[in-house]
Amino acid sequence: QVQLVESGGGLVQLGGSLRLSCAASGSIFSWNAMGWYRQAPGKQRDLVAGISTGGSANYVDAVKGRFTIFRDNAKNTVYLQMNNLKPEDTAVYYCNKIGVTSNDYWGQGTQVTVSS
Repeated sequence: QVQLVESGGGLVQLGGSLRLSCAASGSIFSWNAMGWYRQAPGKQRDLVAGISTGGSANYVDAVKGRFTIFRDNAKNTVYLQMNNLKPEDTAVYYCNKIGVTSNDYWGQGTQVTVSS
């Protein structure tokens, strides 16, 4: 059964930090590069960070140097460490495999709100 459970979001002040976690079912996690996506109000859902099965990571420029994605293959879990948060990081954050489409299964996401 496909399952993605995101957690760790919350309200944080400008410059604060959060660590997001995503517990994934083996069918999604084991053989796929994984990513963290975010969707701000009124905007499309975009990929912000991705990690290969071997641990190679990539980031969009907006989060480079502030966010770190990593995965624990033994726990089928992917994490997103977010530092120096900014108001523009406010969004619902989702994890999923790289190459996912809007028609694929998505978890409920976790809300991140950064106040100034």
